Amino acid sequence: MAITELIKKEIELSLPGRCFRDMPAKEFTTYKTGGKAELAAKPVSEKEFSYLIRVGAENRIPLTVLGGGANVLISDGGLAGILILTDLYRGTEFTGNRVIARCGEDRDNFVKKCCEKGLAGLEKTSGIPGTVGGAVRMNAGAFGQETFDCLTSVKLMDGRSGLVFTKNKKELEYGYRSVKGINGFIILEAEFEFSLDNPKKLLSAREEVLNSRARKQPLDFPSAGSVFKRPEGDYASRLIDAAGLRGLRAGDAEVSRKHTGFIINRGGATASDIYRLICEVKKRVKEKFGTELETEQILLGSFPEKISPDNKDENHY
Repeated sequence: MAITELIKKEIELSLPGRCFRDMPAKEFTTYKTGGKAELAAKPVSEKEFSYLIRVGAENRIPLTVLGGGANVLISDGGLAGILILTDLYRGTEFTGNRVIARCGEDRDNFVKKCCEKGLAGLEKTSGIPGTVGGAVRMNAGAFGQETFDCLTSVKLMDGRSGLVFTKNKKELEYGYRSVKGINGFIILEAEFEFSLDNPKKLLSAREEVLNSRARKQPLDFPSAGSVFKRPEGDYASRLIDAAGLRGLRAGDAEVSRKHTGFIINRGGATASDIYRLICEVKKRVKEKFGTELETEQILLGSFPEKISPDNKDENHY
């Protein structure tokens, strides 16, 4: 259902200066492409999150929630309804080795602050883009460390009723790049508990990871990070490269020559270009090796077919 003009004006009055009509996906995703969001809103309080949920529920308007837009592909047709962007709902609270971070906190800046305070456990995940909320939702990680290694609990808001409650880590089923039990909820805050270590040592480890990323990953082009999950006992990038797909293109979308696990936007790629390339890579790897690559990135909007059953509509309420 499209948002009526009256409701748009009501939301704009309730969140003055923080509502945007027809916002292009290039402004809120790292792929820098895709269609427009009908109405994007940036809440700064739990009350505003709850208000947007209530308006959506009462008027049967779809809601989508995004952090840094670092692991998603928005279709060229865009997003109908209300898009809640969390980037203004940020902040961290440090108490000894415990930290509470709001969902919109920049994930890498959060890791840097922890390293500076001698809080160990996520330093090897340095450089992963996005927000803390997004990192929790997908259990982001790298080099043997994952978000849930240090997570103790999450504060959630029900995406239909607006009720707020907390879930401990033991109440959630989590694994490699996946978390079950939080779909349909907005992650408001995450609490972490770290081990203590020397800040200089942690910052050195962080710098080493950042340098490695700069050497190996195509950071000079828009992308959404690794496209596929790591197959058991193998690497998606190895299979893609062995299938001869390095540099394969669909329009201005390209399998990165620097790291074949990435699809990059060379400047003019549409979401359809990227989607077609994802499908082609999956097809050719399956034909050559019999391995079904599982897409890590989430598709939002309307695409001609689903790539896999678990990468669609994770943030739709």
